[in-house]
Amino acid sequence: MSESTPRSGFVALVGRTNAGKSTLLNRVLGRKLAIVTPKPQTTRHRILGVESRGLTQFIFVDTPGMHNAQNLLGERMIKVANQSLSDADVVLWVIDAAAGLREEDRKALPRLSSDKRPVVVALNKMDQIKRSQLLPLLEELGMLVPDRHVVPVSALTGENLEDLLNTIEGVLPESPPLFPGDFQTDLPEKFFVAEMVREQLLLETHQEVPYQTAVRIDSFEERPGKNLVVIEAQIIVARTTQRAIVLGDKGSRIKRVGQRARKELEQFLGVRAYLGLHVKVDAGWFARPRSLSELGL
Repeated sequence: MSESTPRSGFVALVGRTNAGKSTLLNRVLGRKLAIVTPKPQTTRHRILGVESRGLTQFIFVDTPGMHNAQNLLGERMIKVANQSLSDADVVLWVIDAAAGLREEDRKALPRLSSDKRPVVVALNKMDQIKRSQLLPLLEELGMLVPDRHVVPVSALTGENLEDLLNTIEGVLPESPPLFPGDFQTDLPEKFFVAEMVREQLLLETHQEVPYQTAVRIDSFEERPGKNLVVIEAQIIVARTTQRAIVLGDKGSRIKRVGQRARKELEQFLGVRAYLGLHVKVDAGWFARPRSLSELGL
């Protein structure tokens, strides 16, 4: 690979839920674009993040984790992941090394062996296991995806991140940059506002509640003279009982969600933020095409 050869291309981050794809994207970009929680199916949308280094431009596309869809929302998430995968120049398959190879991984990996595009396997969360435990995983991956690059990495600590990027760079197409050098994402600020509220909601709630909630931004008003942005957002739930859970005792839970989300927003937007949250019950929103489309899903 010539250092004077420009390279640019789309890199699809794929793999099962909770493998660490969003954490890896944030680590590469050096800023938080994708929300991260311990709960499966945190990522619902396609999230594009661009990292430009010299003559090389990595266009990462974070995708919803592969899972068995239970409703129309799940089906659309899988569709987004499959579309991003089919459009990619390079496939970056992320595997949770701490959890080991699971059935979903073993089913998908043979397909990657026959893929004509470059495939790089990131064996993530190496910070959570002993080095001696990596060897059996590397050996099994060598059998499942022969002739594919496998790079142990920690998205959390950044260990081996440069090795991973160098490996991806080596298989990117020769191409001039597809975006300006300072470009990082094609998503609007309102999208990230909704996601940061949903992140705190996911961290605060349990059982079925996180998966039957969504966030819609009703208004987003910038007040430059006051270095302030005023945001009104609606948390959508599927049942009246879920509304009570989201609100909490005397509004305590929604207050915590708002306070924590506001701190994240101020760091992201670089200005002070006022965040007003309201809860609306909309039964079956996750199964109606129109409702999902209005939420960008």
